[in-house]
Amino acid sequence: MNNENKKGSVKRFLSTISAGIIGSVLTLGVVMNTNIIQKPSTDNSPVTEESAGYTVEQTSAKPDKSLSDMVEQSSSAIVGIVNFQNSDNRFNSESKSVESGAGSGVIYKIDKHYAYIVTNNHVIEGANKLEVSLENGERATAELVGKDALSDLAVLKIDAKYADTALEFGDSDTLRAGDPVVAIGNPLGLDFSGTVTQGIVSAVDRSITVKTSAGEWEFNVIQTDAAINPGNSGGALINSAGEVIGINSLKIAEKGVEGLGFAIPSNEVIPLIEEMTKNGQVERPYIGIGMAELSEVPQMYLQELPDSVKGGVIVASVDPESAAGKAGIQIEDVITSLNGTDIKSSTELRKLLYSSLKIGDKVTFTIYRGAELLTIEATLTSNNKPVTK
Repeated sequence: MNNENKKGSVKRFLSTISAGIIGSVLTLGVVMNTNIIQKPSTDNSPVTEESAGYTVEQTSAKPDKSLSDMVEQSSSAIVGIVNFQNSDNRFNSESKSVESGAGSGVIYKIDKHYAYIVTNNHVIEGANKLEVSLENGERATAELVGKDALSDLAVLKIDAKYADTALEFGDSDTLRAGDPVVAIGNPLGLDFSGTVTQGIVSAVDRSITVKTSAGEWEFNVIQTDAAINPGNSGGALINSAGEVIGINSLKIAEKGVEGLGFAIPSNEVIPLIEEMTKNGQVERPYIGIGMAELSEVPQMYLQELPDSVKGGVIVASVDPESAAGKAGIQIEDVITSLNGTDIKSSTELRKLLYSSLKIGDKVTFTIYRGAELLTIEATLTSNNKPVTK
């Protein structure tokens, strides 16, 4: 294979594994695929969908209420989120919006005009219309305020006339293993809306890698054994004082595995939803590349790479207007370090970028272009683009 044909083959291969990851968020990664529970079928077959577990936890020094009192006071702030998407009808040239799935959400703020709801990004993803189902069965059209695929959070708003209860956030940093928690949500869809399950905090400060539409990311989560099922995504994990200490988001659903649900801690949720409410998204440093793991690329495409290179990420796409594009980073470059820190995977690169660097920082990439070792400097820009509503 001559050089030009070889390069063309590499680019075609990379394009197949990098589709959709060139955006400003480089991505997350794990078991969270409960996009939204699909509308239940009528065959009553067992649900086997993996991912999307939600939990509840306890925190705060407020006097405990009885469990039933706490649930009664909290439940009206837990809502269903109905995702509508376009459906092409082969017998009709016009597409129409149909109910695609449902998840859960939590009313956390009410002002003179609107009630604000936090949910998971994967619950509202792909929607061209969103509705909120209230405890009394009434439905309200919802507007997307902001979303963030990387943290898997989103904020919606509805007319304030539909809401009379908002839940307060508790301090998730005070949680301990063994604290009692309650999860409230809509497992398997709205037919089971307002379902309450009880458990304990199984562990705090768990790290779990999750795959989302934005990519792969390492989440810090609360682990709970409160029963969580598809459709619980976006619901509340609540402590015995009736405070939201987590947003249920993930579940490990494998044969023989029980009671492994995960929630995003409230102390991480609060600043993110505040920024989304203000800006429509979470502003992060932006490199402007799509990436693939070296392990995903057949060795035949890496023959020029020195044997000493054991880790790194290969550039699969470049936004020409981004920091990477303007600095001269090219497709097929292999990034092995950022600011002197070795990079073994795309997850490591994202974590370093989003946790340790900020917009405007000058960064130095160590890159192999074939056998040639290069050092490329770039200035990080913002991912701040209008949110698609």
